[in-house]
Amino acid sequence: MVMNENHTIGQLAKTAGVNVETIRYYERRGLIRQPPKPAEGYRTYPNATLARILFIKRAQELGFTLEEINNLLSLGESHCSEIQELAEAKLASVREKINDLHRLEQVLEELVTKCRTNPDNAACPIVESLQPDPRQ
Repeated sequence: MVMNENHTIGQLAKTAGVNVETIRYYERRGLIRQPPKPAEGYRTYPNATLARILFIKRAQELGFTLEEINNLLSLGESHCSEIQELAEAKLASVREKINDLHRLEQVLEELVTKCRTNPDNAACPIVESLQPDPRQ
């Protein structure tokens, strides 16, 4: 990827693989700085902004929220132990979600099995399991 020294917002968006509105959103959230508008012409963004957007995208792919990414960016010059704490908290959250998904998988497997072996095609065990209990 050839990197210009400065990019218009359109060039920046295209190079980073995001929408122009995404860049504006990141500016409003304080994740990137909007450069000053010159008297004539367009604002231009330095390569550092491109690198920051690519970092944000990668962190999002790994499951970090924009708030967590903002924390990571603010800790960028901090000691590794502070960043490690954030990463450990995210790891615990990911593991919890994996456990929840495993439980959901088991429940769905049971319901699909009940449905397959259901002799009464009129009453679906899956639909019945989603109905509220009338005794409550």
